[in-house]
Amino acid sequence: MRQAKAGEGFAEDAGKPARGGRKRAPKAPPHTDQSIHAAIAGAILQGRLKAGAKLPEHRLAAIFGASRERVRKVLHRLAAERRLEIVPNKGARVPQPTIAEVRGVYEAHRVLEAGVIVQLVKILDEKILAILDAHLAQERLAAQRGDRAESVRLSGAFHIHLVDALGNPELSRFLRDLLSRSSVMVSVYEPASQSICAVDEHGAITQALRARDAARAIDLSHHHFLHVEQRLRMEPRSEPAADLKDIFKAARAPV
Repeated sequence: MRQAKAGEGFAEDAGKPARGGRKRAPKAPPHTDQSIHAAIAGAILQGRLKAGAKLPEHRLAAIFGASRERVRKVLHRLAAERRLEIVPNKGARVPQPTIAEVRGVYEAHRVLEAGVIVQLVKILDEKILAILDAHLAQERLAAQRGDRAESVRLSGAFHIHLVDALGNPELSRFLRDLLSRSSVMVSVYEPASQSICAVDEHGAITQALRARDAARAIDLSHHHFLHVEQRLRMEPRSEPAADLKDIFKAARAPV
């Protein structure tokens, strides 16, 4: 019998099932830093991760099929964004702010935006108003879909549009830091049914700006942030440990 030469027949055999009729399954690609970040941030915004929920590195690494080092990097990035907090010797968890911290953040929101509005009415033009109108349309669509995470994200983005219109990077940075903290507060403490209420209040603020009525816009902004703060439900409650495997089940198939 003729012996096959080296390499002969390899092309024919490529892709054929292994002996026994089984085809070797391709190895799943690992999750990227961005996909892990998006999964955790999304779970917070959607209210699926509650205040104080712990996020152990080893459990997340197993769920996402990633190394602990990669998971640790993502957790520290989320902590830098003020979406998580890292507790020494205890690891990462969803922030569990006190009533005093919540009041401090929303007071800062009210004071900062009042100053933004005073400056904004001086430079307001049709281009800025068109941006706000387009944004309000997006908010209404998210509300109609009942998309809690998108409603929370867009609610914060409305205020970013206001401050970014001034072209002052320092003011924009301050507001983004506040929004990182307050968005988490809304996600974990506000009843889901009330997460889509902001669009009407944002619409009223926009109308006051269109009329160049700074005093009314400031008053509406003040009450808007006050309403959001008052909607938060911070009563002590006993929460079972988060079932991380169930929370992230949709994210376990790598993208």
